[in-house]
Amino acid sequence: MSILIDRPTSVSEGGSRPSLVSRLKPNVESLPTLAAVVIFVAMVVYGEVAYGRIVQFSTISNLLINNAYLIILAVGLTFVIVTGGVDLSVGAVIAISSLVGVMLANQGWNPIAVIIAMILIGSVFGTASGVLIQYFNVQPFIATLAMMFLARGLASMLSTTPERLADDSPIRLFSTEWKVIDGPKINDLVTTPNVVIAALVVLVAFLVLHRTRLGRTVYAIGGSESSALLMGLPVVRTKLAVYVISGTLAGLAAVVYTSKLGIAQNITGVGWELDAIAAVIIGGTLLTGGAGFVLGSVVGALVLGLMNVLITRDGGIPPEATTIITGAILLVFVLLQRLVVSRKRKT
Repeated sequence: MSILIDRPTSVSEGGSRPSLVSRLKPNVESLPTLAAVVIFVAMVVYGEVAYGRIVQFSTISNLLINNAYLIILAVGLTFVIVTGGVDLSVGAVIAISSLVGVMLANQGWNPIAVIIAMILIGSVFGTASGVLIQYFNVQPFIATLAMMFLARGLASMLSTTPERLADDSPIRLFSTEWKVIDGPKINDLVTTPNVVIAALVVLVAFLVLHRTRLGRTVYAIGGSESSALLMGLPVVRTKLAVYVISGTLAGLAAVVYTSKLGIAQNITGVGWELDAIAAVIIGGTLLTGGAGFVLGSVVGALVLGLMNVLITRDGGIPPEATTIITGAILLVFVLLQRLVVSRKRKT
């Protein structure tokens, strides 16, 4: 991670402050995020021209409602990937958290206690991953892969059949639709408590990652962990914290998803960790760590969500093509990241 130090400029160096144009010039590290925004806008324009009815309230509402859980997952993984790590357990954590939550709710537990239990399950798995990585020197890939198998195995032991949440369960209230703007016919702008939760998560994560010492330490670790240690930064505590954050948000995502679908099963969340990682990478967070943006991860999640909408609208593209298209987009952004990293090394 490069550290810029402001110093006064002499007459020989130009003797003047940077111009407005130079200040607005995009940073090299922001290029992948800007590319994600451009792709999202291009997809919107293409969808409107090719299929119509893309730029309307109902599409925006569905995009946010259907991808609230993915946005929460992507935010948690942003912290992890900025440090140069990875978390492969979040999809399986959703499975075990949602199964336990539905079972406890059906047994008559207090809804608040059920929600807390679901979130704490994610925190426990995140803490376990962080301890393995930081105190036992296990590679993040291996540690979180182990947690993924553990969570998925426990979920399969709990139930191999779908568990349904009662329709009158208070947890279902998180998916209650609120009409924000009354549009013509069914073109209304609506939201749900789940979307509000996702927005709050994004806001808090943005402030933490970009405005606090914890966030600065996360970036420093991703730039150079050895340098962060030499600077006296709390590397151990921070690396543990990012996995706790990721696991906790996975538990929260389980609450959001379960309240929307009303069903939990041991195969829930298969491959979702890869979708979340793809959203983070598309949003501009470097796989090598040290650079990334919370809002960029949100854009990446919306790109994936909009891609599914366009494929559904087309009707002629098989659902299996979603994975191929996602892989192609991801490859483009990985290559763009390589360009960014090479540019950083030259500077």
